[in-house]
Amino acid sequence: MIKALRGMKDTLSPLSQKYNFFIKNTTDIVKKYGYNFIETPLLEETALFKRSVGESSDIVGKEMYQFTDKGGNDVCLRPEGTAGVVRSFVENKLDRQQGQKYKFFYYGAMFRYERPQKGRLRQFHQFGVESFGESLVYEDVSIIQMAKEILDFFGINYHLKINSLGCDKCMPSYKDDLKTKLNSIDGLCEDCKRRRETNPVRVFDCKNENCQNLIHKLPRIKDSLCESCQNDFETLTSMLNDLNIEYEIDSNLVRGLDYYNKTAFEFVSSDLGAQNAVAGGGRYDRLVEFLDGKSTPAIGFAIGIERILDMIELPKTKRVGYYFGAMEDEAIEELYKQASYFRKKEKVTLSYDKKSLKAHLKGADKANSRYCVIIGENELKERKLWIKDLELKEEKLIDFFVQ
Repeated sequence: MIKALRGMKDTLSPLSQKYNFFIKNTTDIVKKYGYNFIETPLLEETALFKRSVGESSDIVGKEMYQFTDKGGNDVCLRPEGTAGVVRSFVENKLDRQQGQKYKFFYYGAMFRYERPQKGRLRQFHQFGVESFGESLVYEDVSIIQMAKEILDFFGINYHLKINSLGCDKCMPSYKDDLKTKLNSIDGLCEDCKRRRETNPVRVFDCKNENCQNLIHKLPRIKDSLCESCQNDFETLTSMLNDLNIEYEIDSNLVRGLDYYNKTAFEFVSSDLGAQNAVAGGGRYDRLVEFLDGKSTPAIGFAIGIERILDMIELPKTKRVGYYFGAMEDEAIEELYKQASYFRKKEKVTLSYDKKSLKAHLKGADKANSRYCVIIGENELKERKLWIKDLELKEEKLIDFFVQ
């Protein structure tokens, strides 16, 4: 028997129902904030992610599904959504539209080759938003508020963490100082030794307990912010306070990707295991320029859909539509004609098996149908349909609609 690859799972009901429920309602929420749908390819040039996500990230270093295609191109399955959206933004010359602001949302499959565990699959799904052209910190507040509204809608238990990662004025000198201090520390894990050379702030994202003990007393970027970054962060916290949005300032929060600057945030949930982040994002004002576009401020976030599906409860739905069943083999063809007539306007579940009335009523219950429609021996002779309203518990006979 051929099975699905490790870390790649089928999505069947009721999980598929939860997925559709999540997508529909999340889409409705982000549209209220002025976002429009964008879809980017699953397959991109590997260089896109190496230049944007960064060589220091685990994604580029260890996790990409990367290969050479038949044309000799170095390509990979997308490991995250932001880079592809920015590539599209630049390729379609939206960065050249003076004074224009663009807001996009997307959802779909992402791929990372890592050890599968709860909340972390090799093929997983994200819902993300990206906002281009707005440099003011008020957009940061709006983005966080929108993410909160989504999680609140689905009743997700969470805790918001925020931090500032500085800008191209205050970050370089801090990185140089941090790298010098890290070079004097022995015992760092191999990942942190690599991060020390490529992007030293990423060491704070290390989950190795020994590394955390070694870097515990190192200075954090929040203590080295320039005046502009400090003012923005104070405005951010002030507005979150005014909106009664609870948060924690986490100086270790650096996010897992190299392109972030200034505001970074994560929503984490105690209802999950070690992989407890349900949503996260931040500012990436330099990424458009990194990908050969015109310098454009930008901010966004993504939600890991698999991580929250188990925490979503579907609302109880009312019975809807019709269930059609036959009690005689000779009635099935006639039943099909009648069901086809109803299906033009209503949802119809049609059973092709001859069953007892009791069995058909159970089938109608399972399909959550409002009406159970039966043709038995007598109904076939009289050209009648027996119909029972399963909510009102009323039944009646009516003439065939198709004669």
